[in-house]
Amino acid sequence: MPPRNQKRGGSGKSMFFRKRFCYIFIVCPLLPIETTEPAAKSAKKELDDSTEPVAIECLTTGRQTKVRPSGEEKGNKEAHSFWLMKSEPESRFENGVDMKFGVEDLKVQHNQTACWDGVRNYQARNFMRDMKVGQLAFFYHSNCKEPGIAAVVKIVKASYVDHTQFDKKDPHYDPRSSKENPKWFMVDVQFVRMMKRFISLAEMKRHHQEHKTKEGPLKNMALFTRARLSIQPLAKEEFDFVLSLEDKKPV
Repeated sequence: MPPRNQKRGGSGKSMFFRKRFCYIFIVCPLLPIETTEPAAKSAKKELDDSTEPVAIECLTTGRQTKVRPSGEEKGNKEAHSFWLMKSEPESRFENGVDMKFGVEDLKVQHNQTACWDGVRNYQARNFMRDMKVGQLAFFYHSNCKEPGIAAVVKIVKASYVDHTQFDKKDPHYDPRSSKENPKWFMVDVQFVRMMKRFISLAEMKRHHQEHKTKEGPLKNMALFTRARLSIQPLAKEEFDFVLSLEDKKPV
């Protein structure tokens, strides 16, 4: 990775401590924005095209009371243990910075570990906050000639403040955020292994379409029902089914 990634490292030492005060704020729902498929990671910037719930949050405890806008599942508190995380393996420059970060870039990092910053979508951010150390995720290559799952990674550091939101020179800078009240967070991920073979988006889509009629495990996969999100939850049966494709010939 270019020098940009070297400064990120993945050590997770750059933390911003919250002041011990409680703030009350209201965030109004935003209208969806038509965009191309976004990406994540320190190599990617994700557009804020989700709706943020109206929330009352205490910055000392992190507790929130939320009222979800229409369109989101009511009372959905399902705990997720597996994830899909999108990143761009091909060069794309934004503000003079190459946004590229594929699995090969992760593998050359110290301890094959890097911070997964740059997420700028509220729902994806909330999923990231739910991540636990030790959980597994698919490393998905997006915005490229052949999108799909390239590797397995694991979460090695739970959610903490994404420092790129404060850097005016960074493509992920957010002038609406402050160190006293940060909006965006990141986790650290570590390379586990490459997939035995690349599982393409096209192959998974064929299974998804078949499973919709046969009640298969990929019938509700977020990759097709919430395609824009760069951080997506996976049910155990979805994760297991995709892994099982490694030992089968492409359909």
